[in-house]
Amino acid sequence: MKKSKIIFTFNAPAVLCFALLSLGALGLSILTGGASSRMVFSVYRSSFLNPLSYVRLFCHVLGHTTFSHYVSNMALILALGPIVEERYGSWRLLFMFAVTALVSGLFHIFFGGNSMLMGASGIVYMLIFLASTSGAKGGEIPLTLVAVAALYLTQEIMGGLFSADNISHLSHIVGGICGAVMGLFRHR
Repeated sequence: MKKSKIIFTFNAPAVLCFALLSLGALGLSILTGGASSRMVFSVYRSSFLNPLSYVRLFCHVLGHTTFSHYVSNMALILALGPIVEERYGSWRLLFMFAVTALVSGLFHIFFGGNSMLMGASGIVYMLIFLASTSGAKGGEIPLTLVAVAALYLTQEIMGGLFSADNISHLSHIVGGICGAVMGLFRHR
């Protein structure tokens, strides 16, 4: 009788490292009573003379308010991320994470009011839209992208207009646009 063994593989290093860094940021936030989140892992209007303002533009996607917030983002990132990382490569995906973090952070600073933004939901939407462009060929726009855009953008616009929640619908929309643009651009 042949013995079978289970082998774990480090199949998506960028996605797994992102999830671990986000978990570390959440742990640090809990240990510091939220001070690390306010200082590093959230983005808000502040002077650009402060060097941490630039760090926050990228690191806000690592911060999460609660473990439940972390899990809701990471479940989708860990489900979609490996597929996208296999297609585009780890370094390119990390670059896409950084671009999405920067763009969503800047949009929040300029259009998000005086609130703080933290969490990886912009990255989640970027991955959803990026995955929906995976079947694109030069000069084509996949119908799956149109369907995803119609569903998610309608949901986010309606949520932004008609609900008083603590969800940044703007960062979801910006993340989705980043994913769609980067996905279509990569196929050209």
